[in-house]
Order: sequence, then C-alpha cells, then structure tokens
Amino acid sequence: MAFAQLTHRESLRDIEACLRAVPGKLYHLGIRGRISRSTLAEANEHRDWRVYADLAHALIGMARPLYANEPFGADLEQTVYALDTTSIDVSLSLCPWAPFAHRGAVKLHTLLDLRGSIPTFIDITHGRFNDLRVLDQLVFEPGSFYVLDRGYVHFERLFRIHQSGAFFVTRAEKDTQYRRQYSRPVDRATGLRVDQTIRLTGMHTRRTYPAGLRCVRFRDSQTDRIFTFLTNNFLLPPLTIAQLYRCRWSIELFFKWMKQHLRIKRFYGYSENAVKTQIWIAVSVYVLVAIAKKMLRVESSL
Repeated sequence: MAFAQLTHRESLRDIEACLRAVPGKLYHLGIRGRISRSTLAEANEHRDWRVYADLAHALIGMARPLYANEPFGADLEQTVYALDTTSIDVSLSLCPWAPFAHRGAVKLHTLLDLRGSIPTFIDITHGRFNDLRVLDQLVFEPGSFYVLDRGYVHFERLFRIHQSGAFFVTRAEKDTQYRRQYSRPVDRATGLRVDQTIRLTGMHTRRTYPAGLRCVRFRDSQTDRIFTFLTNNFLLPPLTIAQLYRCRWSIELFFKWMKQHLRIKRFYGYSENAVKTQIWIAVSVYVLVAIAKKMLRVESSL
C-alpha cells in the first residue's frame, strides 16, 4: 500500500497490519532471499555517497515544516539550533583515511533544529578534523539562535555569528578574561546568580571580539553546579538563556538514537565512500521516522 494512503489512516492497528504485510511483498521487489553482507559492502563502496546525502536533505526539507510549531523546552518563536560533534570509533587499519591519535575515528558534525530534533547540517570527517572549522562552513540565519558547547568558543568565529545578525549561547571557559560593565538584578530563587554586560580583556580576545557580551551565571539545584553562559543577546530574560543551553541536550539524544537504533558503529564497507554512504542512509531513516511520526500522528517519542 502506498505511503500516501497510510498517512490518512486513523487506526494504528491498520497501519501495523500493513507493515506486517511488507515482508511478503519483497519478492515482487526483486529480493528473493537473504542479502549478504558482501553485497551491501560492495554497493556502499561503489555508489556515490552524495546520492544518499541529497536524499537526506530532500527528506529534511519535508520534515522541518511539519515540526515548525513543535515546542522544545524554551518559550521562543525564533529558530534554535544546537551544534555538536560525536565520534565513531573505527579500525585504523581498515580506515586509514580516518586517523585520530593512535586509533581511527569518524566525526559526525551536526547542526540540529531543536523543533523536532531535525538535523539541518551534517559533515562527516576524519577524527583529527578541528571541530571549530565547522563554524566556517555554516551560513548563519539572522535572528536565529545557535547553542554551542565550550569546544566551539573561538571569539573571532563567534563575532562572525554576531555580525551576521544571529545569536549564540555558549558556556564560558574558566580562563576567560573580561571586565564587568553593568550588572542587572536577578531573582536568586530561580537559580540565577549573575546577569552582566561584560567586555573581553584578553590580549587576543579583546581584538577578535570588540563588542559587548552578556554573562549569565546559573546554579543548577539538582547538581549544585554553577554554569556561566555567554551570549550576544541582551533582550531575552536571563533564565531563558540558561534554559536554551539546557535544550542542547537534544543533540546528545540524537547521537545516542543514531548509534543505538541505526547501528552506525559497525560498517558494511570501510572506504570513505562506504562509511559516508551508511551514515547518510542512517540519517535518511531517522528523518523518515520523524516524518512518519508527525504524519501518522503518533504520540510516542522518536
């Protein structure tokens, strides 16, 4: 039965019945037995990974409008992205193109739209690739928010985000040198400790980021830890800044889902083309599940 027909069914029982009937249809698709690992490995080696990347981007274009009004943990109308990187260990002898220290690794750099947890940008590199270079590949949307881990604190690149009209929220490094210019009152009962306007005073940072920054310090009552956030947005309530960074956890869940459910820790081929092919297919499956969840009105989480 066509997918378009399934999207109009109201009964999950009917959908499950259709899905159970799919294996019986495989014969008509030309699949007459078990598919060997070597067949998949050969296909992944020789079919250009860009075909699967294009498929994933087409599906992403379908998925994002479906989740345009999805809540994500902060009361904000603007688009909010989380950027992070995860590493997938591989054998250096099998993947000599992916070195990382004394072993092999593939990095998956991902920009996630927090509404629906839909990836909008993905780059697959070797393990030695500097994560900061990903910021040079992104086109920042004016008015949008980019939530970044401390590993992306590079003030020259952050200033480019600021100049583009976009906003960033990140954690300050412990050795960040700055001077307080102005302090705003905070409600300490909410966990807030500081809401300040600051200027960087480091030898290099004061030149690479010449504008003012906002520093928000927050105490997490559950862990009793103090977090210091930096942002170029001066309009949002300080508690919203802390909430935005907490929402960054969605990208960790995305990486966990990909690794556990789509099994991208083991590959059917070990060339760069084969590895990228398998990861882009996994991304396509993830987005397909997100599309099906929304179109079939399934209440369960991904």
